[in-house]
Amino acid sequence: MSGAEKKTRRSGKAACALLLATSVFALLRPAQAYAQVTELRGEVSESAILEDQQGKTRQLSLANAQDQTAQAGATSQSTAPTPAYQPASPGAVQDDDTAPATGSIFDPPEATDDPFADTPVPPPRPSSATQGAANRDEAAETRAAATQAAATTATTDDEDTAETDQDPINSRAVTIDSADRQPLDPGAERVEAIEGRDRRVEDDPFAATGIKLGSFVIRPTLEQGLRASSNADSSSEGKPALLSETTLRFNAISDWRENSAIVDGYGTFLKTISGDEVEEARGRVDGTLNVDFDNDLRAIARLGYEAAPESASSPVVIEGTVEQPVRQTIDGSLAVEKDAGKMRFALTGAVEHDIYGDAKLSTGGTLSQKDRDSTLYTATLRTGYEISPAITPFTEVEIGRRIYDLRVDSNGFERSSTRLGVRAGAELDLGEKLAGEFSAGWLREAIDDDRLSAISGATVNADLRWSPQRGTTIGLTGQTIVEGTTTANESGTILYSGRLTGEREIRANLTGNAALGVDWRDYIGSDGHDLVLSAEASLTWWLNRYAGLTTRARTEKQISNLEGRDYTAHSIFVGVTLQP
Repeated sequence: MSGAEKKTRRSGKAACALLLATSVFALLRPAQAYAQVTELRGEVSESAILEDQQGKTRQLSLANAQDQTAQAGATSQSTAPTPAYQPASPGAVQDDDTAPATGSIFDPPEATDDPFADTPVPPPRPSSATQGAANRDEAAETRAAATQAAATTATTDDEDTAETDQDPINSRAVTIDSADRQPLDPGAERVEAIEGRDRRVEDDPFAATGIKLGSFVIRPTLEQGLRASSNADSSSEGKPALLSETTLRFNAISDWRENSAIVDGYGTFLKTISGDEVEEARGRVDGTLNVDFDNDLRAIARLGYEAAPESASSPVVIEGTVEQPVRQTIDGSLAVEKDAGKMRFALTGAVEHDIYGDAKLSTGGTLSQKDRDSTLYTATLRTGYEISPAITPFTEVEIGRRIYDLRVDSNGFERSSTRLGVRAGAELDLGEKLAGEFSAGWLREAIDDDRLSAISGATVNADLRWSPQRGTTIGLTGQTIVEGTTTANESGTILYSGRLTGEREIRANLTGNAALGVDWRDYIGSDGHDLVLSAEASLTWWLNRYAGLTTRARTEKQISNLEGRDYTAHSIFVGVTLQP
């Protein structure tokens, strides 16, 4: 063996001895227990262990995704030439910060603070293959940035939740019941099943739901029952009877966005079951259309039709009739309203046509009443000033003309007349508490025939609704009506009619109604007069939303200073009310 070989062998043995000594000193360095580093204290709960495992699983999944993306990028560039490594200075090597960590939590910490540790040996210079792989990793890192950002965004919520739930000092230093003692998240409480949720309380649980027909909601009501009356036809010679009474009422309201339309109506049919023979049908229908224009301009159109037997208390008495003749009324109006600041203006044109049917005589044959048919045309101008949103005083001027179909009646009198009236009143608007209007004035109709006196007198009109408390409504209505006649040497009458009504919701399924009425008829050209007093009370007990039981009691009495016009009538009704 040559001297050079011996020298090389001794150098190798010295290097091995130096490496062995360095390893021994590193192993003998005191190291801190890992259990003390992680500060495992106390009892560990299952929830804390589960959260730690989930966090590690998410981190491992993210790392695997990054590795796969990097490998895919490296494979795509495997054919590119590997650039040669150019050191910045002699002995410099490439920093490999992007290399994945290969350490383990079981490896001891670095012995940088050990005074006995030798100076670490610098790592060997990488080969050209290693340098090329590092460059490819740097290029792949740029391509994986977008993928890593998406993965990070997808897991941000889960990681934030895990970090929030974990103790910032020591995630494992919790007890078994610590999670149970934490306050419940307000958004994590158990939601009640849909079938068990409380439904919204309805204002009127027994109100009719109605029927949808096009753009209207129709609410019909059918009432069927028996009525026992002491005076079936409300006449001075009336007799008791048991009658079948059927009434159909309906209301239709549009669901348009801006304008509105309302239709109301009723129909009643009476038929005698036993007692005085009576067969009667009456009904009425009214329609209202409201249209809003620009510049605070509104238009209100109304149209109505009524058909009913003439009342036995009518001022026109036909002797020897089998039954009262039917009277038909067709009326309509068109009003245009305009607001100008606090001023209120309204112009209304109205038409009313009365048609009287022939009277059937007990002796046979019929008596024509064509000479009673007439048409009334009126125009009314109202001017008001709004003192406050709650009250608006107004004045009205009315002019009109009543024209009879026959210029001269059967007794040779010209009954057509000219109408003039003035009124003053106020509109009230206190919301649901009090609303409506009232007025008083004077009205005069001058008849074309000079032999007949003009029909004139004071007028009173009212339409008020007052609600003293929830579920209770008090109403007051009043009107003044001019009644024509074909009786010889008589001009006609003025009828003052008033009604006071009350409605009370005693319970959700029990409703009570009451009404008091007073009518006063003044005969023009004589001292004759009629006084009619009436009272009515009713109760409706709803079995459910669609059916209810109704009972009603009514009394009516007429007192007159004219012969043969007094009468009294009492009646009781019991029936069933149905609504869809």
